[in-house]
Amino acid sequence: MQFDQLRRREFITLLAAAWPLAAQAQQERVRRLGFLGAATATVGGPWLSALVQRLGELGWTEGRNLQIDARWAEGRNDRAAEIAAEFARTNVDLIVTWATGPALAAKQATATIPIVFALATDPVGSGLAASLARPAGNATGLSAFNLDLVGKRVELLRE
Repeated sequence: MQFDQLRRREFITLLAAAWPLAAQAQQERVRRLGFLGAATATVGGPWLSALVQRLGELGWTEGRNLQIDARWAEGRNDRAAEIAAEFARTNVDLIVTWATGPALAAKQATATIPIVFALATDPVGSGLAASLARPAGNATGLSAFNLDLVGKRVELLRE
């Protein structure tokens, strides 16, 4: 009899300890990522696949704590602007893109949703960032070309 009572107490204690953790797991907020592809799914699919794979490695799983809304601009800036406006209207948590045109469209659509661009030709010159050291605003990412480094590149070519 004492053994059953002890097991029951252990079970109740375990249940009481686990209940808040289970409730927290069930209430985990699903984050919405708006992926704004510059081209088509055929061209941009590998970018999206790599992003999904890396996010999974970091603990972000579609259907559990992440929803990815992927849209393709098909190389058209007007289409990128429509998609960016849709993402802003539906209030995604983050906009991810990989080209200057779609990144600019996203920046014009929202000043509050964070924007990450994987590649932009000249983020400072295009207005995506205030400077490379301190991008400011809601957009950040990688630069493919930096005018400040042109002289250094020419110097390296000479050597």
